[in-house]
Amino acid sequence: MLRTARRALSRSEQRQAARGLYRQLAQQPLFRRARHISLYLPTDGEIDPRLLLREAQRRGKATYLPVLSAWPRTKMVFQRVRPGEKLRSNRFRIPEPRVNPARQRKVWALDLVLLPLVGFDESGGRLGMGGGFYDRSLAYLARRKNWRKPILLGLAHECQKVEKLAQASWDVPLQATVTDRRWYFADQAPPKAATPVS
Repeated sequence: MLRTARRALSRSEQRQAARGLYRQLAQQPLFRRARHISLYLPTDGEIDPRLLLREAQRRGKATYLPVLSAWPRTKMVFQRVRPGEKLRSNRFRIPEPRVNPARQRKVWALDLVLLPLVGFDESGGRLGMGGGFYDRSLAYLARRKNWRKPILLGLAHECQKVEKLAQASWDVPLQATVTDRRWYFADQAPPKAATPVS
């Protein structure tokens, strides 16, 4: 139902949402200060962060995209992508850079991770696509009570918000979810250096 709702958005609505998302994030201190940012390329109606990707590259930040491993097939890494770089489709038909271990960065060495999602709640809960790639990559955070890096922000359309998501013990909560209209902070307090845009 949530995937159907985001897929039902028209091209014009998607473009408007992408611009709204850009306005919510581009001038935020946490985005401006981050040097190493992981984003994603949208598929299946996901809100589009490519304006943010281009802005980060324009400002000289290192930008990363998730890359699926050939083996083990459940692993995902974060690899630097440069402006104009040729991409190829992975097994889910999502564009990604060609695997190059020399350009990969450990997730704990990223400053900001912008994640796609299917659904979210106001408590930092995130419903993913079911592959568990982000959950496995971020599993080490579940064992830490406090962490400073990376800041985890879910990106979504407003229509993807639900009342409450059941969370498993291995689920890593988001610090906030950002839509084209507003921020939803998991603990009711903005992550350091985040201020909502109204």
